[in-house]
Amino acid sequence: MTDAIALLVVVPIVLALVPIALGRLWDGAGWVAAALAALAHLGLSVTVAAKVFSTGRFTYAVGGYTPPFGIELVADGISATLVVLVSVVTVAVVLYARRTGPDSNSFYSELLLLTAGISGVFVTGDVFNLYVFIEITGLATYALVATGRSPAAALASLKYLLVGTIGASLYLLGVGYLYIATGTLNMADLSTQLQAVGYDSPLVLTGFALLVVGLAVKSALYPLHTWQPGAYAESPDSVTAYISALVSTAAAYALFRLVYAVFTPAFDAAVPFALDALVLLASVSVVVGSVLAVLQSDLKRMLAYSSVAQFGLVVAGFAVANATAVTGGLVHLVGHAIMKAGLFVGVGALAGVAGGRTVDDLAGVADRAPVVSAAFAILAFALVGVPPAVGFAGKWHIVLGAVEGGRWGVAAVAVVSTLLTLAYFARVVEQMYFQDAPAATADTVSGPDATATADTDAALTPDGGESGSESTDDAKTTGASGITIEARIVVVAAAVGAVVLGLFASDLIAVFEPVLEVYFQ
Repeated sequence: MTDAIALLVVVPIVLALVPIALGRLWDGAGWVAAALAALAHLGLSVTVAAKVFSTGRFTYAVGGYTPPFGIELVADGISATLVVLVSVVTVAVVLYARRTGPDSNSFYSELLLLTAGISGVFVTGDVFNLYVFIEITGLATYALVATGRSPAAALASLKYLLVGTIGASLYLLGVGYLYIATGTLNMADLSTQLQAVGYDSPLVLTGFALLVVGLAVKSALYPLHTWQPGAYAESPDSVTAYISALVSTAAAYALFRLVYAVFTPAFDAAVPFALDALVLLASVSVVVGSVLAVLQSDLKRMLAYSSVAQFGLVVAGFAVANATAVTGGLVHLVGHAIMKAGLFVGVGALAGVAGGRTVDDLAGVADRAPVVSAAFAILAFALVGVPPAVGFAGKWHIVLGAVEGGRWGVAAVAVVSTLLTLAYFARVVEQMYFQDAPAATADTVSGPDATATADTDAALTPDGGESGSESTDDAKTTGASGITIEARIVVVAAAVGAVVLGLFASDLIAVFEPVLEVYFQ
């Protein structure tokens, strides 16, 4: 059923209208619509993946208009894996948001629009259509960041809007240059037309530069990352978990698809300095992002700068331009989404117990929330690259590919980044497990802060426990630590997923291989 690939975009958009239409009549319309959309999206993505795995790559002509004049959707081993990833993350975040919010119906409409936009980025085979989906993704993300309802969230959203608009505009200009040079927008057609025009054509080179810089902004590569720390830090936890897992992932994937499906490795052979420049940009992003993460005390900002480094590593893998490194970049792209979503949910859950989200605030929190703390520690070390987690598989292939390609600088940067990642996560784990929680004071117990009571209660019972005195509905869905069951499920599932993906990384690589063999034949 090839229609499923189009429905991946259509279903979330249609159900995004439900909270708007019924929101005044039913407060729960948004969550129900989002849950239905997430489950439907999961079914559709599995259908697409099953067809790819059984019959191989397939395409879908939207409206029956034949490419290159019509819009083409493409499903292969890589895009099918990523739309399944979108489904899994969407289900997890919708489940998590049920208790943690935001509770507004508008939030769920924006979330579903973002789901549609990201899905479109992963399946489109048209460079202008890719711009449309990038814009849908951006506009929905700007609105979601602003759901923080604080002046800082509004400022972060505005900053993201301004920087993101510049990035999207640069991308659109690049599309224009390629269209002027070739007269086509279809990716498959562009790959042949660009070769005919000549890779060293000023139009082609300018188009490539504009596309790469535009997507580097969206991927948050240093020094084009300035929107990301504020957006991640000031968003509600459910929003941060979603956008950290998928938004920059979509931009990095778009960069991969353009470099290999549109320009092809022949472009690197003809104009080697183009990917050399991308390697340099990505390597700087890895080092600077890691250093900035080490310097942070706020955990959400630490994880935001960590993403700057991790996406730099992914893009460096793509830019090395051999099958091994690109495979590593793709594996790390998938693994990072799962690990980072789980880490942000973990930060939100543990901050509720500790009463703050700085590194020092987490002192002794493992005694009060052992399950979530253990899952968080597993995810942290998975992102460091400790085997057998998926972080190791991705980084290993990137380093191996860099060595194969003679890019010793990339290999060195990856190793240094791993050590710096260990440095900033080791601080957190040390506080969680080897420092005593600060003693509660009278001011803390009687203070006006609504979290004070939760913090006092959290000291009494570890997470996952039941307090005999609790009789409210909320008590049935949280332990005395105040961590919801949904949050525990998401963080633990992410930790298990990171390890399982690492154990079966060879199977994931086998899914990617047929696509990469076409590019590197």
